[in-house]
Amino acid sequence: MDFQAYLDVFGRILNSTVPEAPYDNAAYLDYTKLNWSRMNRWLKKGELSGQLIEAAKNISQPQQWIVITEPWCGDAAHSVPFIQLAVELNPLISVDYELRDSEPFRINDYLTGGSKSIPKLIICDGQGADLATWGPRPVECQTLFDRLKAENADFETQKTALQHWYNADKGQSVQAELAAILEAL
Repeated sequence: MDFQAYLDVFGRILNSTVPEAPYDNAAYLDYTKLNWSRMNRWLKKGELSGQLIEAAKNISQPQQWIVITEPWCGDAAHSVPFIQLAVELNPLISVDYELRDSEPFRINDYLTGGSKSIPKLIICDGQGADLATWGPRPVECQTLFDRLKAENADFETQKTALQHWYNADKGQSVQAELAAILEAL
């Protein structure tokens, strides 16, 4: 699906009087509401770095980007907007959004430490061969997450700490990492 279709999925979930699983669970629905707000904030107020703008504009051969995500994913709410804003800079980049928990279940081919962590960005050449992958979160944020897990921090503590990290970072890390990948290609 394209980005508008992904936004439409959000809308159907948020406007449903009888949400489907997992959104029939109040926590998942609350995550999705927060993520809608966060994602739209970044889409409106997030500023792309000069490095990412240049790297995206310098792509000279067609690329297919695949973003595996879900509306309930907090990490995606902070990363997907910057990925989408980068895509919009160059007509040689096409993007397809896939839901992790729906067919084609591509995430099974891109596990992170054995888990189906999202978001996951797969960058392919014009023939569909993988050039690079990124995700599920910036390296520094992943380090924080790993430390909290090692300390057996509860889910609420993890969620709050990551949210604070993303707010302070303002999308700079995901942009720097994405720019570095594109420059290396």
